[in-house]
Amino acid sequence: MRDQYYEQLDAIVDDLVTLTGTVRRAVADATKALLEADAHVAESVIAGDKDIDEATEMIEERTLLLLATQQPVATDLRQLVATLRMLTDLQRMGDLSVHVAKVARRRMPDSAVPINLHPTIISMAAVADSMIDSASRIVANRDVAAAAKLENEDDEMDRLRLDLFRTLLSDGWPHGVEPAIDLALLGRYYERIGDHAVSMARRVVYLVTGQLT
Repeated sequence: MRDQYYEQLDAIVDDLVTLTGTVRRAVADATKALLEADAHVAESVIAGDKDIDEATEMIEERTLLLLATQQPVATDLRQLVATLRMLTDLQRMGDLSVHVAKVARRRMPDSAVPINLHPTIISMAAVADSMIDSASRIVANRDVAAAAKLENEDDEMDRLRLDLFRTLLSDGWPHGVEPAIDLALLGRYYERIGDHAVSMARRVVYLVTGQLT
């Protein structure tokens, strides 16, 4: 019976890593829709959020079942508690990818991002992608050292968002109020995606060490 229990624990971690990959693709696709004004991709991201929600609920149900029936202690208990919290992070990252896709859709057939700001959004999306990928590997490998390094990428995301705000607030901003609002929101969305990746990494630190950071 205990072998089956640990197989179930391992399966939950595997599914958590798979879901992280799904969320990573959603963020990447939302960025593609944003920069290329691709309506088909935007709609795909928006529709795909239902799959992320369903996968989240499935993993959550299995996690709660193990909590209720196996009464885990120590590391096993921390793993299941951390899983529930990471599921919340992943679901919110999926929601944020939908927000990006909806900004893209609202401005079509034009791009919501002026050409001169494409490099900034591309950089923010690249940092977000790297952070989600790192979070996935940290969860899979329980890599506390890598979790600490992820904080550095979060600093880079904060810097990029600050640079974006400076551009939006400059006297030379030529695109008007509505595009500025969209871009301020987009900056916030990518920053929050990074924050949730960091949150996942901190859950792994808690899982391994028992200490909250």
